[in-house]
Amino acid sequence: MLQSTEVAREKPPRLVTPAVQVRAREPRVAAEETKPCIVASHLSAFFGDTAAVRDVSISIPQNAVTAIIGPSGCGKSTLLRCFNRMHETVPSARVEGSVEILGSSIYGENTSPIAVRRHVGMVFQRPTPFPTMSIRANVAAGLRVDPKSHASRGATDEIVEEALQRAGLWSEAKDRLDESATALSGGQQQRLCIARALATRPRVLLLDEPTASLDPLSTQKVEELVYELRTTVTVVIVTHNLQQAARVSDGTAFLLMGELIEFASTSEMFTAPKDPRTESYITGRFG
Repeated sequence: MLQSTEVAREKPPRLVTPAVQVRAREPRVAAEETKPCIVASHLSAFFGDTAAVRDVSISIPQNAVTAIIGPSGCGKSTLLRCFNRMHETVPSARVEGSVEILGSSIYGENTSPIAVRRHVGMVFQRPTPFPTMSIRANVAAGLRVDPKSHASRGATDEIVEEALQRAGLWSEAKDRLDESATALSGGQQQRLCIARALATRPRVLLLDEPTASLDPLSTQKVEELVYELRTTVTVVIVTHNLQQAARVSDGTAFLLMGELIEFASTSEMFTAPKDPRTESYITGRFG
């Protein structure tokens, strides 16, 4: 599992603040929870000579939602971008260490970043539908960059419907598929972006503060979607909202100044964190 800084100390039985309530989890098969999906070993990410992520080792389980929390500028989004090789698209950026997804190294010498991203979808903070494309074309866009995809129109329509169903958008969009994606509301656009990521049937879905620009009702719909998706895909979500992490995630990782301080089940993280820095953050003493 992960190596994290632990400080020996006496802990009260409950440290969580009343405002952070951990969602009751459905029973899970223990073996599935321990099966790793993403394994990072001594991962560091740089912008020039500046390290944004420092020597992170973590094992993220399959078919679960893992939240990454921490104060602004702690490296949360940079770590997420390392999981689908988007960090290296920034000029002067580089990565050290290793990342394996389902046993395959994504930074292997002959591994294509484009191939990695077909299996590791990503959704950003603000909805990013392609403005000149219809709803249907937006969802199908990822299929066109896959050289192995030569789906007929009928097969593509089936994939589009499946993706919109999984994103909880089909009932709202099925009669508007040929309309511009920009005709959708902000919350619908974000679920459209999730559908677009799901259309290529990824094994992993990365979400970088996906509800930061949404209203409360749209946020609730996206959170419910994230919670349901864990049955079929591994989800990693970066969030600044501790209540959101408590509501949707099975496990939570706490980053501080680019270092992984602690990684534990969400219930343990929010009730009995092992590191005093984690306790200080979740109780609002800083951040």
